[in-house]
Formats: sequence, structure tokens, C-alpha cells
Amino acid sequence: MASLLPLYPERDAAFRALIAERIVILDGAMGSLIQAFNLTEKDFRNKDLAAHGHDLKGNNDLLSITRPDIIEEIHHRYFQAGADLVETNTFSATAIGQADYHLESKVTDINLAAVACARRAASEVESESPGRRCFVAGAIGPLNRTLSMSPDVNRPDYRAVTWSQVVAAYTEQVRALVSAGVDVLLVETIFDTLNSKAALFAIEGVFEEVGGRLPVMISVTITDASGRTLSGQTTEAFYNSIRHAKPFSVGINCALGGRAMRPYIEELSRIATCYVSCYPNAGLPNAFGGYDETPEDMAKIMRDFAASGLVNLVGGCCGSTPDHIAAIAAAVRGLPTRRLPSTETSMRLSGLEPLSVS
Repeated sequence: MASLLPLYPERDAAFRALIAERIVILDGAMGSLIQAFNLTEKDFRNKDLAAHGHDLKGNNDLLSITRPDIIEEIHHRYFQAGADLVETNTFSATAIGQADYHLESKVTDINLAAVACARRAASEVESESPGRRCFVAGAIGPLNRTLSMSPDVNRPDYRAVTWSQVVAAYTEQVRALVSAGVDVLLVETIFDTLNSKAALFAIEGVFEEVGGRLPVMISVTITDASGRTLSGQTTEAFYNSIRHAKPFSVGINCALGGRAMRPYIEELSRIATCYVSCYPNAGLPNAFGGYDETPEDMAKIMRDFAASGLVNLVGGCCGSTPDHIAAIAAAVRGLPTRRLPSTETSMRLSGLEPLSVS
């Protein structure tokens, strides 16, 4: 890994100072708030896309271009709720993700516009509250194609995508996010470790291109009570797979509610030599696809994690709102941030299970 200096030294130092001082607050869900606007197909189009021959409704990343006012408002609401760090509206902003809408050519524009929305909201809140710092994370989501698993049960050797294609897709996104001026990169909602390793490979390539680096946050999804990712790894095996990238933080988000995440966050907190993040869903989906945990429910769980010394960054994922983030921020206020553990040097390997050789 090349020894490169921070791209934005002052912002980098400010963010590192913040997380060393206290628990950092992440934002909550983007999609939940977008749904509340009851948007139509027209909202997903502008003059350039008026004649686009494919339905665009549901392509929330595109709203950074066609309805930037909505995306900026959502970021602003999360900052006002107490978030220190908001994620760009770029969860599916890769050529592979945008292929569903035949918008591969718009990937760079989408990412640039998304960062601009978040930066405007951050600047506005900083001007409203002198002395406050607001940070922007470039969100890099999973893909709808996997390198570890075949989509065809009758052809277990088949893959719908290649390593080179995944790296190229992530490289295009990362290049745009970095050039637009994000403070950190967040590879999130990881369910296929090989896809995430392609993202990390792409990130390192872009850092070498630009001659500098940003903090890299990594967040995995444990899919069910088995305690494994969708591609089969345990929490510790996953961490062993990505620790070579020297992440700024590693954590868990999405699939499970916070209460069910407890054993996996405990494990990460014990073994991770970097910061630990946790931003769960607002509980498990109910029969109607909604989320039932109230802000008070989530705040109680996050306070317990913080009081137990397990986390450095907390927030919310699916179903969470600015009210949830405000409650979480209040609940962890004044509690100490997790201390980084010292670990013995040993060989740590991983397949589906971890292997440590002292």
C-alpha cells in the first residue's frame, strides 16, 4: 500500500480529532425519506432525460441531478438532527447498478451531483452554527451481481460479472467521489466479500492516481441469525479478509436490527484495531415491509453499545429517520468513544471461518 498523504489535510485532521474525542454520529436512511415525498416518474427526469426510453422512477441516485432540492433537504435534516457525517446519495451509482435504467453514461454526473448536494448542506449547517464541522462520506454500495456466487443454481461455476468489470465500475464511481471532494469513502452494506475487495482495490488505484488518500470506512451486513454474510463468512473471517486495506473503521449495518447485532458488534470491537461503526435498521421489516422500532427503541440499544465501550460511530440504516438520529445522538452524548485495543501480532487467515496462527 503506497504511503500517500491525506488529500485534504485540514479536514482529515478535524475528522480524526472528532472521533478521538467522542462518538461520531452518522446519518440515517435516505430511501425512507425519499418515499415520503410521493415522487412520480416526472421527478426522475429533467430536460436531458425527457425522452429517455426506460422508466426511471425508483432510481433514487438520479434525484441528485433531477431533484437536488430534495436530496439537499434530507442531508440538511440529518445534520440538524445531530449527524456529524452524512452519506452521499450514491448507493447504486455505478455502471453496473445504473444498467438497470440504461444510464451507465450518467454515472460520473450522478456522483458529482450527489457530492455537491451533501457539501451544500454541510456548508449551510456550518454557517448556521459557527465552529461546527460537518463531514461527507462517499457512499459505495453493493452491486446486484456477485463475484462469489452464481445466479444460476444449475451452474455453480457461472458468474454474471468478472473481477475486471467490478473493479472498473467501482473505479469510475470512486474517481468521481474523490474528485468532487468527499471527506471519507464508505464501502457499505457488504454481503459479498469479494465484491468489497474489488471496491477496495479500485479505491487504492484511484488514490495512487490522485497522489493522496482519504479515510476508508467499511461496513458489512450480517444477513441472519447464523452470524454470516450472504457469501458465507463469519464476522471475524470477514475482518481478516479486509484488514490488509488498513480501514479507518469497520462495522455492521443494515439487515439486522440493533438488538440482534449485539454479538457481532462485540466480536468486531474485540478484534478490530481500527474504529468500529454500527448503523442498524430500525428493527426487522414487518409484514408490510416497514420498520417498527421507534427513535427511543433505537436510542436505547445504541446507548447500551456505547456504554459498553463497543462503538466509535453510530447511526441508522433502513427505516431510520432524522428523529431516530436525534434520539441516538442524545442517548450517546457524553459517553466515551471506544478505545482501540492492542492485539498480539499473528498470522490471521480467512475462508468462511477465521484462522489465527500465533
